[in-house]
Amino acid sequence: MLELSVEFFPPKTGEGISRFKEAAKELSLMRFGFASVTYGAGGSTRDGTLATARELKKSFKEGVPHVSCYGSDEKSIFDLLDSYAKHGFSRLVVLRGDLPSGYGGLGEFKNAVDLVRFIRREFGNHFKIEVAAYPEKHPQSDSCEQDINYFVEKINAGADGAITQYFYNPDAYFSFVEEAHKRGVTVPIVPGVMPITNFSQLARFSDSCGAEIPKWIRNRLSDFGDDRVKIYSFGISVVTRLCKNLLQNNCPGLHFYSMNQSKPIVDILSGIPFANNDE
Repeated sequence: MLELSVEFFPPKTGEGISRFKEAAKELSLMRFGFASVTYGAGGSTRDGTLATARELKKSFKEGVPHVSCYGSDEKSIFDLLDSYAKHGFSRLVVLRGDLPSGYGGLGEFKNAVDLVRFIRREFGNHFKIEVAAYPEKHPQSDSCEQDINYFVEKINAGADGAITQYFYNPDAYFSFVEEAHKRGVTVPIVPGVMPITNFSQLARFSDSCGAEIPKWIRNRLSDFGDDRVKIYSFGISVVTRLCKNLLQNNCPGLHFYSMNQSKPIVDILSGIPFANNDE
């Protein structure tokens, strides 16, 4: 069965909290299987992630906290995971994460696979584990070959599924999934979807995470200048077609990066009737 999921980040201001709650309320009325919450570099949003995940747990089928390990020691990660377990969470998005600027130590975990192994060793099968996948290669990987090998290693370490970095070239996703299957991966690899609503923001995110914005999309968005209405309309159209393509080619679900906004996701899904069909 197709599983839709959505991702939020912990709000930090009064206005941000209001915007988050409004978006979560609207999206909770749709057929999302779970809602996840990001975890800041070096654990900078640790308390916010837990609080936000608990809030989402009230209205979605599952609230799913992210956990990253870069710069952390085993005790702090164990305490965090134990807290998640005690609060009733049974699913995690597990990432290496980044170090905050100016942070001195790398911690006891070098990569996400170390964290996956640690969770399985300390908590058995209590948590269902989702890991990250990069159809267009992680920006810090030396090669696509290295990247796919590392992905397979995470799955073999005990991950139950994967969520990809967002992309706008579906062939990158199809090729990645095909290569993973050749290497024995059978878990679901769910494509991550980023709505296009703000060109400058999207370009900044994409440059930092290695996601390609195809030239034709960049050119069209540049042509629109500061016309937010045209940018929004074009972006919804592009991403809706992308989602239809993915679903028609039997992807196991869609994971939306909400940026704590509901309208773009609602508008995209409204153009995909079978994405809202429970049958």
